[in-house]
Amino acid sequence: MDAIFSYLVSSTIGLPWLGSLVLVILARANEKTQHWIAFLFSLLSTICAISLISFNGPAAVIFPGGGVFGDISLMADGLGIMLSVIATGIGCISILFSTAYMKGEKQLSRYYSLMLFFIGAMVGLVLSSNLFYTFVFWEITAVCSYALISFYNDDPKAVRGGMKAFIITQLGGVGLLVGSLILYGTLHTLHIPTIMLKLTNIPPGVLSLAGFGFLIAAVAKSAQVPLHTWLPDAMEAPTPISALIHAATMVNAGVYLLARFYPAFYTVPGWKDAIIMIGAITAILSAIMAATAYDLKRVLAYSTISQLAYMVYAVGVGDIFASQFHLLSHALFKALLFLAAGAVIHSIGTRDMRLMGGLGRKMPFVRSMFIIGALGLAGIPFFNGFWSKDAILAAGFSHGPMWAYLIMLITTGITAYYTTRCVWMVFLGEPRTEIHPHPVSPVMKASLFILSIGTLTSWGMGGRLAEFFEHSLPFHHFHPLSIAERFAEVFTFPMTYGTLLVIATGMVVYLYIKRVRGVVHDFRGIIQFAENGLGFDALNAVVSQVTIYTAEALRYTQTGVLNWNIFGMLLGMIAMLGLIEMGGL
Repeated sequence: MDAIFSYLVSSTIGLPWLGSLVLVILARANEKTQHWIAFLFSLLSTICAISLISFNGPAAVIFPGGGVFGDISLMADGLGIMLSVIATGIGCISILFSTAYMKGEKQLSRYYSLMLFFIGAMVGLVLSSNLFYTFVFWEITAVCSYALISFYNDDPKAVRGGMKAFIITQLGGVGLLVGSLILYGTLHTLHIPTIMLKLTNIPPGVLSLAGFGFLIAAVAKSAQVPLHTWLPDAMEAPTPISALIHAATMVNAGVYLLARFYPAFYTVPGWKDAIIMIGAITAILSAIMAATAYDLKRVLAYSTISQLAYMVYAVGVGDIFASQFHLLSHALFKALLFLAAGAVIHSIGTRDMRLMGGLGRKMPFVRSMFIIGALGLAGIPFFNGFWSKDAILAAGFSHGPMWAYLIMLITTGITAYYTTRCVWMVFLGEPRTEIHPHPVSPVMKASLFILSIGTLTSWGMGGRLAEFFEHSLPFHHFHPLSIAERFAEVFTFPMTYGTLLVIATGMVVYLYIKRVRGVVHDFRGIIQFAENGLGFDALNAVVSQVTIYTAEALRYTQTGVLNWNIFGMLLGMIAMLGLIEMGGL
């Protein structure tokens, strides 16, 4: 049994990487061969990941890694397995969709090899039980995301978007590295379960530094305010890549990190409060930006930021299950929305919703699939987003500050508003331009149908998922509920009906505003400010310019003369020794 487990864990990571290598070697193979090689390896990896679910309890696979950084240890518990299934499953569907979406594109070998390498790295990140290798996989996902966002490397916007994503997420990499080094320097181990067992040996101040280092890492990777601006610009990637990044891999890593290390840091003063504040502020600001955007993919990007904020907020109020339950729900309905949007864009050649309208009559299947995803996003009963979002709001009402709960509640109304707006502008009403969409491929339809089934039914796995977490995560605490118990809990909680009222209000408000143009004109200044990213991009530009000017100024300290450089180093050392001698350090 141990041999089978070891084989499955290794294969879940190894098969995508092997497929990536095969595609590099077969770069000159015909297009059809490359499509189906990529799909085959992603499918086999998905099967291995799903098979791990049968191992109900924490188990580890260890490969000797030498004495410096420790063994390469992979730990398959409920948290890691769920994220592995999401990464491989959504990745497999995205690749299946790509076999039609990327038909005729150049450099398919590079596209698919990077995709598979990305999937394998994400699986390695969530299964690793050694902090050093967690960091290695973390950085690999950053490199892969940069390369995939910049896939159209002859497009300056794509290259700029990839560089922006890489630079901002590297701030998170620094946070993770600093936090990991602090833990290692104190406990002399990089093994995550051992770190959890030795937490009492860490001085409170040191633990605080590590905790906030990990928080910075999560904020950057999961695109939370103020480090969120890379995600909307990542929309220059091919749409299947957008689905992969937003639903299955990159952005989930930050939420995973907070959930994994919650037992280590929840006692740190201010740590949970900071998480709640970041989650609440990010949720409402990104929802406002989604409500004013006209680029279909950017609307979904801002929506992703907002939904990730729900997961972050759930960690802050102490409900890890609700956070991960919503991560599963979001992976399904957001992948469905992105791929349905991709079908629209592929068919009509534009992302501007102002040029759409009435497409539902010409693309009825895609319309139906998109609406299913939209209902999950808006939190309408009985789609998966309703159950997971309600669990988060219930936890926030019971265990979090009321101001944050009210912000999250208002955000549900804004979410319903921009979701209704998106559906109406794209699929309903009258056509705004003369568009003649070409037929959607059967492969694309199959991909959308699979995800729609998941959006409709995944909420039924909530009880089993909580049991799986309870049995395999010894440092966390869960309270599994059956489907009947969950029904009773949700529909006897008074605030559930308040949430539904807020959602309905958001939908009605859009339908009202749509008919009253003067209302939009009255708030034009605010709307334009939101369209411009609420000033965060301008802030990024200021930081960039300050950095450039500072670097230019510091150039004058580099004379290029070795003797002067050595002299400067000696002066610095003498100054440091003097301070130490005087007790200044």
